[in-house]
Amino acid sequence: MNDQAVARGGATRSTRQKRAVEAAMKSSDDFRTAQEIHEALRHDGESVGLATVYRTLQTLTDLGEVDMVKTDGGEAVYRRCSPTHHHHLVCRHCGRTVEIAGPTVERWASAKAAEHDFADVSHTVELFGTCPACQKVLDQG
Repeated sequence: MNDQAVARGGATRSTRQKRAVEAAMKSSDDFRTAQEIHEALRHDGESVGLATVYRTLQTLTDLGEVDMVKTDGGEAVYRRCSPTHHHHLVCRHCGRTVEIAGPTVERWASAKAAEHDFADVSHTVELFGTCPACQKVLDQG
């Protein structure tokens, strides 16, 4: 459990609803909004409130089990990702996502932090563009 989860009161009780949200996250490779996850759960017959979806996503994010990024429009989207530090290249049309390493960004962030005597620095870098499939559709339209 990470420090943020401990600060929030430690581990939370596992309920059927929380397990359903966790299962929904495991079953998808795409970034999705809390509302989309909630709708998919209800479609599958799960009785899970939207507030429970949000709380579970926050807990999973705090634990480092789920990544949350903000879209170009500022909306939070969630996806289960690899446990190592990485960034995302996200298609702004279909949401297709590629995990990318950013060694140059990492070196720059460390240098800037050291230059200003900052410690325990974190950062988030997300790149948004148009994937090849969406480029093809847009070119045809």
